[in-house]
Amino acid sequence: MTPRESRYPVVVVGGGQAGLSASYCLRQRGIRHVVLEAERLGHDWRSRRWNSFCLVTPNWQCALPGFEYRGADPDGFMLRDEIVSYLESYAESFGAPVLEGVRVTRLRRFTGSSYLLDTTVGEIIAEQVVVATGAYHEPSRPAVAERIPAGIEQLHSADYRDSAVLPPGDVLVVGSGQSGAQIAEDLHLAGRGVHLAVGNAPRVARFYRGRDCVAWLDEMGHYAKTIDEFADPAQVRKRVNHYVTGRDGGRDIDLRTFAVQGMRLYGHLLDIRDGRAAFGDDLKSGLDAADQVMESIKDAIDAHIAARGIDAPTEARYTPVWEPDPATHPRELDLSEAGITTVIWSTGFRADYRWIEVPVFDGRGHPVHRRGVTSAPGLHFLGLPWQHTWGSGRMEGVGRDARYLVERIAASRRITDVCGALTGRSPSRSAVPSPN
Repeated sequence: MTPRESRYPVVVVGGGQAGLSASYCLRQRGIRHVVLEAERLGHDWRSRRWNSFCLVTPNWQCALPGFEYRGADPDGFMLRDEIVSYLESYAESFGAPVLEGVRVTRLRRFTGSSYLLDTTVGEIIAEQVVVATGAYHEPSRPAVAERIPAGIEQLHSADYRDSAVLPPGDVLVVGSGQSGAQIAEDLHLAGRGVHLAVGNAPRVARFYRGRDCVAWLDEMGHYAKTIDEFADPAQVRKRVNHYVTGRDGGRDIDLRTFAVQGMRLYGHLLDIRDGRAAFGDDLKSGLDAADQVMESIKDAIDAHIAARGIDAPTEARYTPVWEPDPATHPRELDLSEAGITTVIWSTGFRADYRWIEVPVFDGRGHPVHRRGVTSAPGLHFLGLPWQHTWGSGRMEGVGRDARYLVERIAASRRITDVCGALTGRSPSRSAVPSPN
């Protein structure tokens, strides 16, 4: 779809929950804008999630600006297609000016303080830009993937849909973060033989002392805790999410229970040579560390209950149901002998901002910002993990960040209008200069 105009006060890049939140707040302020979405609205939810995918946070946390969850199951967990419908309904509720199928290929400074966006349908000039594409752009695979034997199928977690489309045989899942743990469970429940290379991701209990742990943590203010409250914000931003699931009404993901049921667990993947995978000796320490995080969260909930005199049922603490023996647990695996026909890489994503030609990035290619505001006037980011709080990268908190950014945008426009009035020139009526 081609935009009706070639110049906008604000262009929002990305039509997910962050971009739509920005659009809603801009519309509430009466600021003309357009949302450019390279694919379809909510593309990542549509195309980069498996068939049984559901939220790991309760539906009541879906509280985008002006559009809180209104369904019949606030304590449930929306499935993938329901999430897409939620976003579609949100966009329709305020007439979001979304142009689908319009990819931004280049963003650079133009004359004065404006920006020039090269898109697949032509050039657009914007006074301000909100980059709402998130931080998970390109699937990341380790170099060792190149040494997987040719007869074994490989795919990233972003491309996994369900076990039925995989070749018959066992599956090696590399990585035990949220996606890896849930995909391993999905394969396990489908009756597939699963081998899981366990990483260092923490876990959390689904329910504790009568409530979802998310509800306790929300009440305790954890999701509103800002990045500035930590001694080392750079390290906090690297933290991986706790693994848990909302499947079938929500439950814990206990890798030890899977091991009892026949799933084969290993330490982190070290190397693959001549068809043999080598694993680290950190399986036990990885499982123990994940459990310790879960129990520390329970400690905090216990303290919260006690401090406020809350009437909550007591609950026995977790007891491990399986322990690997570091002396005898296998650290090598012959992929052929094990019958492995598929490897799923649940190894995360890389950010790709190469299309942005404005110097606002650090040495690792990550945007340098404060609450989404960069050093380049008029260039903002939205929807980043830990942009300001723990909730920033999810539907629970992205709305707060959107309101803040749009307030900044509105304030800067007021200043511009005042300066224009003082000089007798209105920026909003100025002629559009020819692109360089």
